[in-house]
Amino acid sequence: MKAALRRLIPSWGKYAEILLYPSFCEICKTFLEKPGEKVICQSCRAKIRAEAAPSYCLCCGRFFEGAAEPHLCLNCLERTPPYSKHRSCSRYDGIIKEIIHLYKYRGFEVLGQYLGDFAGEALSAEEDLWLGVDAIIPVPLHPARENKRGFNQAQVLAQRLSKIRNIGILEKRLVKVKNISPQTSLKAEARARNVRGAFKVKKAKEIKGKIVLLVDDVYTTGSTLRECSSVLIKAGAKEVRAVTVAQA
Repeated sequence: MKAALRRLIPSWGKYAEILLYPSFCEICKTFLEKPGEKVICQSCRAKIRAEAAPSYCLCCGRFFEGAAEPHLCLNCLERTPPYSKHRSCSRYDGIIKEIIHLYKYRGFEVLGQYLGDFAGEALSAEEDLWLGVDAIIPVPLHPARENKRGFNQAQVLAQRLSKIRNIGILEKRLVKVKNISPQTSLKAEARARNVRGAFKVKKAKEIKGKIVLLVDDVYTTGSTLRECSSVLIKAGAKEVRAVTVAQA
């Protein structure tokens, strides 16, 4: 009887996967038949590419056009952000945009593991980004938004990076206290106003004197990272750095 039950367990697991995940790649529509394929096929996953040695701002990480050496952008020269450096892995277009949409808006949480692996690999050589980091902190969602989505996309990414880099993660320490309207439809100035006062720190003593790494999925104007970083610095963080998967 026990042997028969053990034989059934893998079948139940496979049946659960069929119920939870689609049978065809959500991007190219090919049949998912290879071991470990979930939501997207291995071929589409292999197309995720880091930005090829772009020129970028040394502080905010904004990609520049052209092949100039990395340098500070005008915005950072005029108004230094509260974080010391931010790095993105890719531009927010093509297949990475499709995958992030599936992840955030279609509820395929498993894709966070793929995106976390991608970020870990794409930024593996950025030693000055990782050196001395004491804790990883995900950009939080408001509880109402997280309950509706079923998960916090930044938290899944942060958990993956925590494992890859062997850095502790501080969850539920930076919290979102205002359920603001989505940022996607707002322009830069409106985004900054929208997030003002939206975050606060709990148990500040766990952050005081630490170098922390903020993690989010997409960087657009940087208003969310600036607001979160400002709150963390005011709570006593020694330094804030930031990572996003893509930038729009």
